[in-house]
Amino acid sequence: MMSEMSVMGVMKAIVPITRFNKGEANRIFEEVEASGTKIVMKNNKPACVLMSPGKYESLMEMLSDYILQEEAEARMERFDPSETMSRQEVMESLGITDADLDDVEVEIE
Repeated sequence: MMSEMSVMGVMKAIVPITRFNKGEANRIFEEVEASGTKIVMKNNKPACVLMSPGKYESLMEMLSDYILQEEAEARMERFDPSETMSRQEVMESLGITDADLDDVEVEIE
């Protein structure tokens, strides 16, 4: 990851929009597959970032994990053990017995 942040890494990742206009899209996509990321420049400003679907999916998973972790930490800050109920207390409050659950199939992914 450090090489991607280096000046040379950024310079190699830059693709002028004119390369697309010259019909080099297939070659650029091959470069993305090989290097992982390209920054498309239009009028000397970043216009978009090209990356492989795998890298995009990985980034989205990391973002989702981060958001879930932040939510979990916020909930733990508000956690009060005195407000919890045991499994048995929950079952009794809902009028459910263990026998009621014997024929229930649960699929966990």
